[in-house]
Amino acid sequence: MAYHSPPPGGDGGGANLQDMKLWEKNYSINKEIERFTVGRDREMDLYLAKYDVLGSMAHITMLNSIGLIADEELTPLLRELRNIYDVCERGEFVIEDDIEDVHSQVELMLTRALGDMGKKIHSGRSRNDQVLVDLKLFTRAALREVVDETKSLFDELIAKSEQYKAVLMPGYTHLQIAMPSSFGLWFGAYAESLTDDMLYLQAAYRMTNRNPLGSAAGYGSSFPLNRQMTTDLLGFDSMDYNVVYAQMGRGKMERNVAFSIAGLAGTMAKLAFDACLFNSQNFRFVRLPKECTTGSSIMPHKKNPDVFELIRAKCNKLQALPTQVTLIQNNLPCGYFRDLQIIKEVFLPAFDELKDCLSMCAYIINKIEVADDILDNPMYDAIFSVEEVNRLAADGMPFRDAYKKVGLDIEAGKFTPCKDIHHTHEGSIGNLCNDRIQKLMQSIIDGFSFQKVEQAEKALLNVK
Repeated sequence: MAYHSPPPGGDGGGANLQDMKLWEKNYSINKEIERFTVGRDREMDLYLAKYDVLGSMAHITMLNSIGLIADEELTPLLRELRNIYDVCERGEFVIEDDIEDVHSQVELMLTRALGDMGKKIHSGRSRNDQVLVDLKLFTRAALREVVDETKSLFDELIAKSEQYKAVLMPGYTHLQIAMPSSFGLWFGAYAESLTDDMLYLQAAYRMTNRNPLGSAAGYGSSFPLNRQMTTDLLGFDSMDYNVVYAQMGRGKMERNVAFSIAGLAGTMAKLAFDACLFNSQNFRFVRLPKECTTGSSIMPHKKNPDVFELIRAKCNKLQALPTQVTLIQNNLPCGYFRDLQIIKEVFLPAFDELKDCLSMCAYIINKIEVADDILDNPMYDAIFSVEEVNRLAADGMPFRDAYKKVGLDIEAGKFTPCKDIHHTHEGSIGNLCNDRIQKLMQSIIDGFSFQKVEQAEKALLNVK
C-alpha cells in the first residue's frame, strides 16, 4: 500500500545535532504535531533535571562495568554529568527551545562538551525507563521534604496541646454541644492524625523506592545489564524486578503517592475548617494575631483568616489528585502510552503546593491564641450532663435512671453543672498520651531509609 504525503512545508532539510530528537531518523516532524505532543514537558521536566543526571551517572557506571563504556570515557563523562548536576542545583538548567525533553538536553550538553562520547550514555535504556527512574528519584526526594514539613507541623501541634492541655472547650457532635473537651485534646487529635498520614507516606515511599532502570521500553535489553548495581548506586531498597511490571508501575506509583498526599491534605483541610469556625465572632474560641489576617475593602472591622481558608481550598484540591491520576491511566493496558505524560502536569507541582500548605499551617498554629474562659458562659452548662450522670451511677444509681433524672432536670431548668473534670483514662482530657503519640510518630519516621539514600547519592556525586 502506498501513502501519498503533501509536499513539505518548511520542516525539511538537514537537521543539525541540536535539532535532532533522540528517536529521529531521516525526516522531521510537523511543527504543530511537535507542539502538541511535547505539551508542557519542557516545563515539567525541569523538576526532573538533576534526577535525570543522577540516573545517568549510575547507568554509565554500570555500562562501564559490563564493557560498554571504556575506563578512559567514564571519568570525563561522570565529571561532566556532575557539572550539569551543579547547574541544576544552582537553578540554571534550561531546556532549549528546539530540545524535546530533559533527557535530550542532558545528552546534548554532554555531546557538546565531550563529542561522540556523550552519545554512548543511552545504550541499554529507553526514555521509558529513564523517565521512570527520574520520577522515582524526584518523588522519594519530594516525599522526604513532605515528611520533614509534616514533622514540623506535628511538633507545633504537640507543643500547643501541652501548652493548653488544661484549657477546656466544648466538644461537638452534629454541630451541637456535646461533652467537655480541651484544647489539649483538639490540638493533640490533629497531631495523632498526622501519624496515620505519616504511615501512609511511608508506604508510598517504600513503593516508590524501587529501581525500574534496565527495564528499557518495558521488555528489557539484550545487553548484560547489571540492574542490582544501579539499584545499589542509586540507594533504592530493591528493584522493580519484572520489566513489564516496571513499565506498568508508571501511573500506579503516582496514584499511590497521590493517595498519601490526599490523606495528609484531608487532615489539614479539617483543621483549617475548625480554625475558621472557632475564629469567628460567634465562637471566639481562638484568635489569630492581626498581622496574620487580612482586611476588607469596605468593612473596617474585618480580620479574616484567609490563611486557613486558602489552606482548606488548596488541600481540598489536593484531595482530588488521586482521581485525576486514576482517570488518566485508568483504562490503559500494559505497555507505555503517551497518555502517561499528562500525569506529570498534575503530579509534579502538587508537592510544592503541599509543602507550602504544611509550612504555613505550622507557622499559623504557632501563632494561634486560645480563649481560656469559654465554659464560663452558661450556654455550655449542658455539656456537663454526662459528668453528672456518671457521678450518680458511680454513687450506685442505675445508669439509665441517672440518665433519665439528669435529662428531666435539664428540661425543667433545674440542672446545675459541676465543672470539675476528672478524666484519667488513656487519651482523655486528663491523660493526653502525647508522649506516646510522639514515640509513635518517631517510630514511623525511623522506618524510612533516608540515610541509605543520602549515602548512595553522596557516593555517586563524589566525582574526582
